[in-house]
Amino acid sequence: MSSRNQRAAVAQETLTIFEEGAYTNALRQRVSVAASLAAAVQGTRALTPDAFDHLTWDTTETYTTELRVTNETTLQAAYRLVVEEELPEVACLNFASAKNPGGGFLNGSQAQEESLARASGLYLCQTAHGPMYAFHRRFASCLYTDRMIYSPRVPVIRDDSDQLLPRPYLLSIITAPAVNKGGLLQNHDDDGLRQVEAVMLERTRKVLRLALAQGHRILILGAWGCGVFRNDPVAVAGYFARVLQEAPIKNQFKKVVFAVLDTSKAQTTVRAFEEAFA
Repeated sequence: MSSRNQRAAVAQETLTIFEEGAYTNALRQRVSVAASLAAAVQGTRALTPDAFDHLTWDTTETYTTELRVTNETTLQAAYRLVVEEELPEVACLNFASAKNPGGGFLNGSQAQEESLARASGLYLCQTAHGPMYAFHRRFASCLYTDRMIYSPRVPVIRDDSDQLLPRPYLLSIITAPAVNKGGLLQNHDDDGLRQVEAVMLERTRKVLRLALAQGHRILILGAWGCGVFRNDPVAVAGYFARVLQEAPIKNQFKKVVFAVLDTSKAQTTVRAFEEAFA
């Protein structure tokens, strides 16, 4: 694992690459990312909670959804699905900070959102369409809201080890914060704690509806909010399991991969998802 300073330097290099519109890969080839980034930024949408009432998609074609739990990062799953398996229109959920685009990636912090921001044009999509962040900075509750950002076909230029790829691939990204249960506990917000399950279930529904409405039938999810936000992995796995069986979402996805990186000896987090989708 690289140090915080090294990660911060990579973050700055990523921003420079996208500012210049190109990078030089290990084969000394110049690789352009200007057009793909511009399209992603232009296509990015900031959604308010009431926007989800109007989301629709064609439900006539149904699938027996393949559900898979893997002990890997979101970027590892994305590379496998998009590059190795050549699957179309893959999207992933970004386990987002509610208040800061890219989380703490500029200062070298390391979590799922930070790795996505270092590896792709995500941060520039977020900052171009980011009223969610200002809203949540003023919002009192750590429940946060169902505001989200959808960024289509974002260019990914790095692998999971922060190395530049020979050529970029495209990954659509849904930026959505989970409930910050840790913040609710710290603030002794008993009313907020009583709402966690209902809020997370509804937010989960909106994430999946958004993916479907944007034409994504292959989705990468994971242990959303199970890190510093301190949500219970068993509960989060249960939210996904429940919503995936609800109409109109049931049988609408071809494949859902739960990329759950768990390096602990007990494997508690990944096992929670394995048991939920056994």
